[in-house]
Amino acid sequence: MKIQKGDNVKVLIGKDKGREGEVLAVFPKKERMVVKGLNLFKKHVKPSQNSKGGIIEKERPLHSSKLMLICPSCKKAARVSYQLDKTGTKYRICQKCKAILTNKLTK
Repeated sequence: MKIQKGDNVKVLIGKDKGREGEVLAVFPKKERMVVKGLNLFKKHVKPSQNSKGGIIEKERPLHSSKLMLICPSCKKAARVSYQLDKTGTKYRICQKCKAILTNKLTK
């Protein structure tokens, strides 16, 4: 997947359209991601011996097609491509400014 844990993303579709957040978890098989503070829902929890009951807000995973990566160098939502260097290391590249994104991927 082109978006990884720790990346900043922008939501393109849905109730949080236009908002930005950091990716907390990635589920590649389902093509979904949990974004900090976005796509929240409320869950009612009964009290137990360990915790007090109440209403808890949680993040629900978003599909990867609804998110777009924000490039750290140009600060814009951009598409991502891959490039291999001579040693065989795979890098993610911003399509707008052609900058190499921070996370390295190994082949």
